[in-house]
Amino acid sequence: MIRFQDIKVGDILQADFGGTRFEAEVTEVNHEDKQICVHNGDQENWYEAGDLFSIPVDDLQLQKLGFEKQVNEDKSVKYMRGPFRILVPSEGRFGEMEIWYREDRRHIHHPIGVHELQNLYHQMTKVDLSRV
Repeated sequence: MIRFQDIKVGDILQADFGGTRFEAEVTEVNHEDKQICVHNGDQENWYEAGDLFSIPVDDLQLQKLGFEKQVNEDKSVKYMRGPFRILVPSEGRFGEMEIWYREDRRHIHHPIGVHELQNLYHQMTKVDLSRV
């Protein structure tokens, strides 16, 4: 489950509809009723925050977001999108990462979801991060 206050328009997450989860993009947030409208590619539906789930950041998700992958000699992996960088200690270990954009460097010591990465990216670059 995702906290309502952490959800922003443009975030990519999973919505649960009758026990089936699918990836969707947030198109609207209704703060008064605490509901979130998501688009799954075919249609839009409104959900409560309890029906929305984080998609873990991994290699596939970063590629969908347009990051280029570089495996370093020390087996660490750097993902690049323009001047924004993500460094993980080794392939597949996304529970520990360093992200940076110009002089702004941040260390993440726990797995994060795609929507959290999108929000960090926006905080640091002032640009939305969406799939390419």
